[in-house]
Amino acid sequence: MQADHVIRALGALAQEHRLAAFRLLVQAGAEGIPAGVLAEKIGVPPSSMSFHLAQLAHAGLVTQRRESRSIIYSADYAAMNGLMAYLTENCCQGVPCEGASACQTANTTETV
Repeated sequence: MQADHVIRALGALAQEHRLAAFRLLVQAGAEGIPAGVLAEKIGVPPSSMSFHLAQLAHAGLVTQRRESRSIIYSADYAAMNGLMAYLTENCCQGVPCEGASACQTANTTETV
């Protein structure tokens, strides 16, 4: 993942309603959630939800498909995993990391 894509994705997630929507979409799985249901769950007007979903789509974090009269949104797991990989690429000074304790161990052995 390139830095400009990472910046766009993090910028899109740096807003309360968009972050909440993305987390709900991640939980929903590939089935996704209709935009109206997301708006209800988050407690925002549908027009606001459309704006937030457009920002997430522009950042490449969500996909959309039409089913009848509804637009169903889903998290783009490849994009999410790419973002996570970019953020943790140099975790634990290159040592394979299996959680926070491994990172702490790697960091403390280097400073001793």
